[in-house]
Amino acid sequence: MGSVNYYSILKVNPDASYELIKKSFKNLSRKWHPDMVNQEPLRRKEFEATFKRICEAFEVLSDPKKRRIYDLYGKYPVNLENGDGNNNNNNNMKVDDEAVVGVVESDLACSLEDLYCGCRKKVNLVRNVPDEFGELKSEEEVLKITINPGWKKGTKITFPGKGNQLPGSRPLDLVFVVNEKPHPVFQRDRHDLVMRQKISFLESLVGTTLNITTLDRRNITVEVTDIVTPGYEKVIPDEGMPLAKEPGKRGNLRIKFDVEFPSNLTSQQKHDVRRILNEADYN
Repeated sequence: MGSVNYYSILKVNPDASYELIKKSFKNLSRKWHPDMVNQEPLRRKEFEATFKRICEAFEVLSDPKKRRIYDLYGKYPVNLENGDGNNNNNNNMKVDDEAVVGVVESDLACSLEDLYCGCRKKVNLVRNVPDEFGELKSEEEVLKITINPGWKKGTKITFPGKGNQLPGSRPLDLVFVVNEKPHPVFQRDRHDLVMRQKISFLESLVGTTLNITTLDRRNITVEVTDIVTPGYEKVIPDEGMPLAKEPGKRGNLRIKFDVEFPSNLTSQQKHDVRRILNEADYN
């Protein structure tokens, strides 16, 4: 039945009817719904993980085609490991190759560094194929995936005939779909990179110097000389994402600012600020 037993998760027998599967799903989902964690606050992760497994099991077993393929194949893991690409920041990843009728698609989790620099990944694939007698057997193979700089979320990489195969039919295609992982500093906006930077109220008025580490580990210095007003963005040309279809070109880096105000001022400080700002040019 593979590495995950959906029938066991839903507490039904393999010959259970749709009605019984649906009834069990409703009962279990109510019991393990994350909203119920308030009764067991120390078990939040357990509730969330169990609820996710229950929903996944119902999604497959409630669909006649998916259930039929699952009964034949089960669910087999595909382990992703770092290749010898341009950056080595990736953690090992795991992608589930779920057998369905049509094209087999699996998420390929990529960091923003992966998509900025490009890299290569190795995929340890385990799939089911028929032997010479028509019996299903497990087959392992190492695939290599090249991630090109500038690829976007949703980009598909297809390996024809590398998916699971039913007896008497051609093997399915295996398709990896790029999924962009969140980054702690940068967000992608098409070809641009966007970051938020905290500065003090004083720096917003008199300027500041920013030292920024790019996704390819360069250090760049950005001088902010304008007065930072609400909605102001500092645009750094050609420091955004590469354009996959136009090698050598990049988008922009856009810096948005969060101005931190002092929590309190003395009477003398208020007097000085009032005097200085009254003399400022507002044109």
